[in-house]
Amino acid sequence: MNNSSPSRVIDASPSGVELRIPDGAGIVHLARWYPHPATDAPLVLHLHAGGFVSAPAAGRMTAIERLLVQAGASVVSLQYPLAPAHPFPHALCAAYTSMLHLYREPTYARKKTYVAGAEAGGNIAAGLAMMVRDRNELPLAGQILFSPMLNPLLATDSQRRAKAGTAGCRFVEAWRRYAPRPSDASHPYAAPADAVRLDGLAQALLFTSDDDPLRDETRAYSQRLIAHGTHTQLLSLPSPTNFPAAYMHEAPAQAPWTAVALDSLRRLFAGTAHS
Repeated sequence: MNNSSPSRVIDASPSGVELRIPDGAGIVHLARWYPHPATDAPLVLHLHAGGFVSAPAAGRMTAIERLLVQAGASVVSLQYPLAPAHPFPHALCAAYTSMLHLYREPTYARKKTYVAGAEAGGNIAAGLAMMVRDRNELPLAGQILFSPMLNPLLATDSQRRAKAGTAGCRFVEAWRRYAPRPSDASHPYAAPADAVRLDGLAQALLFTSDDDPLRDETRAYSQRLIAHGTHTQLLSLPSPTNFPAAYMHEAPAQAPWTAVALDSLRRLFAGTAHS
């Protein structure tokens, strides 16, 4: 198989179309495609939450996937390889080869291509934006980061407050499994918060909230992106959000944060996010 071969549709359902995406090295990655009826709809590669080690229930649309589709995008949600069996950089490489495959295949190619990720998926999405810049093989219209895991030090105030419960321990274990070697945890693709070079990246839309354990590192990263010349918008969504757990499930329609997030996504896809 090579990267230009068509993705194989293996199942269709009201909750999306299951795909097999070849990576050019004999490995096939599963994904679920949520098509949008508009022919000019942007394509979003979505990377799920789950602390690098787990994934949402198969066949169930998460809150983020639903918001992206409602905002006007055609969404491919990748089932990237999970740690600890597949530590850094396996998930990142799977995301890059999948995006490159989709960009080259007319069936899924769109005028604009974005990457979106929540929590651990936000980490991979941020790393992917850097990899796309460095390899210069495809255009990236933007990166959409929901409470991204960016800093393995876990030393922020919002993280310290989270350690009053089980969330802090979960993040520690997540980083240990995803980046088990010191060289992994210091790599800019794995720990974007400490990346030295942040210039030349695709525009960024970041989401957090006051009750988000990842709030401080999300805010700090947005400030660093701005300082390096990247068009960046940071949205603090109304609480309560139940982040990051909410990213793994379908949020209630009445959740206050969903309407604000949806409006921001629509503006991004329409090209008015920075007007």
